[in-house]
Amino acid sequence: MSDQITISQDGIEQLPLSRFTEDAYLNYSMYVIMDRALPNIADGLKPVQRRIIYAMSDLGLSATAKYKKSARTVGDVLGKFHPHGDSACYEAMVLMAQPFSYRYPLVDGQGNWGAPDDPKSFAAMRYTEARLSRFSELLLSELGQGTVDWVPNFDGTLSEPKVLPARLPHILLNGVSGIAVGMATDIPPHNLREVAKACAHLLDNNKATLADLLEIVQAPDYPTEAEIITPRTDIAKLYETGRGSLKMRAVYHEDSSDIIITSLPHQASGAKILEQIAGQMQAKKLPMVSDLRDESDHENPTRLVITRRSNRVDSLQLMQHLFATTDLEKSYRVNLNMIGLDGRPQVKDLRTILSEWLESRKNTVTRRLQYRLDKVLARLHILEGLLVAFLNIDEVIEIIRTFDKPKPELMARFGLTDKQAEAILELKLRHLAKLEEMKIRGEQEELEQERDKLQLVLGSERRLKTLVKKEILADAEKYGDDRRSPLKERAEAKALSEKELIPSEAVTVVLSEKGWARCAKGHDVDVQGLNYKAGDNYKASASGRSNQPAVFMDSSGRTFACDAHALPSARSQGEPLTGRFNLVGGEQFTHVLMSAEEQPFLLASDAGYGFVGKFGDMISKNKAGKAYLSLPASAQVLPPRPVGDLATDLCLAISNEGRMLIFPLKDLPSLGKGKGNKIINIPSAKVKSREEFVKVIAVVPKAASVRVHAGKRNMTLSPADLEHYYGERGRRGNKLPRGLQRVDELEVLGEPAVTAEPISD
Repeated sequence: MSDQITISQDGIEQLPLSRFTEDAYLNYSMYVIMDRALPNIADGLKPVQRRIIYAMSDLGLSATAKYKKSARTVGDVLGKFHPHGDSACYEAMVLMAQPFSYRYPLVDGQGNWGAPDDPKSFAAMRYTEARLSRFSELLLSELGQGTVDWVPNFDGTLSEPKVLPARLPHILLNGVSGIAVGMATDIPPHNLREVAKACAHLLDNNKATLADLLEIVQAPDYPTEAEIITPRTDIAKLYETGRGSLKMRAVYHEDSSDIIITSLPHQASGAKILEQIAGQMQAKKLPMVSDLRDESDHENPTRLVITRRSNRVDSLQLMQHLFATTDLEKSYRVNLNMIGLDGRPQVKDLRTILSEWLESRKNTVTRRLQYRLDKVLARLHILEGLLVAFLNIDEVIEIIRTFDKPKPELMARFGLTDKQAEAILELKLRHLAKLEEMKIRGEQEELEQERDKLQLVLGSERRLKTLVKKEILADAEKYGDDRRSPLKERAEAKALSEKELIPSEAVTVVLSEKGWARCAKGHDVDVQGLNYKAGDNYKASASGRSNQPAVFMDSSGRTFACDAHALPSARSQGEPLTGRFNLVGGEQFTHVLMSAEEQPFLLASDAGYGFVGKFGDMISKNKAGKAYLSLPASAQVLPPRPVGDLATDLCLAISNEGRMLIFPLKDLPSLGKGKGNKIINIPSAKVKSREEFVKVIAVVPKAASVRVHAGKRNMTLSPADLEHYYGERGRRGNKLPRGLQRVDELEVLGEPAVTAEPISD
């Protein structure tokens, strides 16, 4: 179907729906982009903001005037310039009045204009009053001086300024955010003094690079003392491309066990942050925090107090977690999108923004000077005519008295222009005094001097730049202040894992013969004296920390793991591990281990095979566990032994026949799982028939002694005595003395870290 407009027989224009909708949406899009959502680079304002400020100045609401009801201002804005919703208009006005939203508020409000915790908690416009702030002078002071173009309002009955004649680059000072169609803008606020200094530098050196400007404007400056923690390189890239993001982090200090937060990121709510932290406390994800309170008042607008359970809690680690999980650290999108001098929306870099604004400013100043020059020249022209009249006063009076139309006669007699003749005819009689002539000559002299100065500036680009620079720096001195948001290099915040959040307390995990487990507080626990179920008794135990996993090994060499803190308290009889893990039928839990993940252990079967493995390799998240120690036929698992020093420790093995072999532990392989290598030589047939097997396995430090227990007899073997049993890995070993060959227990003396557990068959 053709896209052309056709005319029906009854004279009605017709066009395809597709073209109509396309044109309508395009028109709407352009309207939203150009006249609603995006700011103009010249004054940094969206149309609604510009109209509010102009309407307030039109109402005479200067910084020194009395406050007027906000409803009056909103009514004027809607009725004269901005035919849209009153609530949206009032919200725009509120935003310009909030010192926590705007770096340099444009509206001075009286009443409830919202709070940092809830910016939208402001009172209705019928209750609040407002006037323009002192800072708004920077946008309005040159308005009536021929500096800007005027356009008709929406109904053509009034005129409004196309832009306001901003004396500083307001586009960067207060920032703005808006969503148009297909594009958005997020311009952060900046420090007035820094931006003014950068403008002055650019006027002095028009070849200044972005890097030069970034020495002056190092980052945005929000209306809060929270830290900007984005790296300088990322900020430089942001200003170079016009797009990026910034991170702000709250400021805190410690006071005994309290952490006191004194500054929050821009637009972060203290109440919401407390709610976020309290939620984690209720979910038992912050056990190191005991109390939380808000002590903010008029003297301390932000004072949030987090109380740690003890001074031993790492405050840095805690705050890093809170930065990562709450609004104590916030990210802000930056998109320097604005309507440029060419009237088109574009994302601009910092140098382009300042250069374009300076071009606009020079044009504004030129128009202001030219407007004043025109006024001066017009007045001088009138004064010349008045002087002619005073010099010929009698003749002028005569002409006025005798001629019906004195104006043409005056023009003809004295060579006056129409305006000069009109000015003479409008003179009051009292102005004909001799003193008035002296006043005219004095005024003429002053105006001639002003004319010469204006023409000098207008005729020189260098003088114009100097004037613009001088005015910018003067305004910066008058309206500027120090930077509020400090720049700090900070490491990236990381949330604590569930394991790290658990308090590290000394615990003992106890395993019973029937596979019931529990967790007792402390290491000095009478594990034998605990209460067990009828027919059940103590099997094994391991000491560690509550934030460590407990590893259980079954009779087949499989390992299972769970968090120690997740086990029931030792006050109860525990819980059956079969409820947590899928144990193969017939197998039983035999050992429990707790240690650091890198801690090496000697793992062995009584068939005489073994290896060195790390505790971390035993941990399995599967309910079915992990096949860790492979057992030959009929072999059983021996208790795992912790290793002190893998380079110097010795491996000691004793068979049930009384043969003992000692060799360097480093001769055994370090494996993640498996059967391992031969420790002591025992014929596999004898292992299978259970005729011969390893009875004792131990890790012995190089200079340690051992005590061998056999029934009621025992004997201590010194390091020198042990040399008799040294041999290569996998040998048969030497027989122990008669009476000590049926070993029940082995003690390693002088090395508490590797003391053996009681041996159980």
